Amino acid sequence: MLMIYLERRPVLPLACFVDRLWYCRAPALPHARERVLPTGRVQILFNLASDALTDCCAQTGEEIGRLSPSLLVGPRSQYELIDSRDLLELVGILFHPGGAAPLVREDAGAIFEQSIPVEDVHSGTDLRDLLRELPDPVEKLTAVEQWLLSLTRHGSAARKPLVVEGLKLLRQHSVQQVACSLGVSERRLHQVFKTEVGLSPKQWASTARFQRAIRLLHAGQIPRWDKLALDCGYYDQSHFCREFKAFSGIDPSTYVVSVGEWANHVREG
Repeated sequence: MLMIYLERRPVLPLACFVDRLWYCRAPALPHARERVLPTGRVQILFNLASDALTDCCAQTGEEIGRLSPSLLVGPRSQYELIDSRDLLELVGILFHPGGAAPLVREDAGAIFEQSIPVEDVHSGTDLRDLLRELPDPVEKLTAVEQWLLSLTRHGSAARKPLVVEGLKLLRQHSVQQVACSLGVSERRLHQVFKTEVGLSPKQWASTARFQRAIRLLHAGQIPRWDKLALDCGYYDQSHFCREFKAFSGIDPSTYVVSVGEWANHVREG
């Protein structure tokens, strides 16, 4: 059975909250684990191949438990390890920063580095059962999209303007400068980001900087390390390497030789 990976950009108004929907079927992968790098985003996962997702120890990769097959996954500040068997058939929803909280009505800060069953947030949903019955991956993504659209119909769902503008400004400005520009205190900016995004403004800026480096490395754009560091907003090469390892648990050179098809997945033995 061949590997299949599909992505869909959602329709409006869903596109205001959701970055993409994706479907993966990856049978018989040659490696046992994958290191998943932090994006700072909230995701929802549906395991369609079995009735649980594997909980792996981030340090050893050993299985330490079983999780619900339908998970709301909070933003991470460090990598996690997943069992490759969980990629046999998986459907996912990747939210924009600040996009999950208005739809699922959950404090994003409360699920920071946590994973909770989707039914704890939306009790009675039978979406996973429907997805398992549908034969075609495109139909599955359409069903997910329709479910998410139903969450927008109460009319009050909206990303907070303070978050949307703050995310733009944090690309080039300090937290202090962003708060001043938006006319709020740093404390208020921190509170709103923790509730809506799940990360503080400083944590988000660091994660976004790390992700810029990941995108360049995955695309094969590998100039001198010191130039890459400066291009991504780090003070110097040492700062870049230190933060890269803090997020990923590996150094940039190891990432380059171990990364696979997906930028945020690194093959483990």
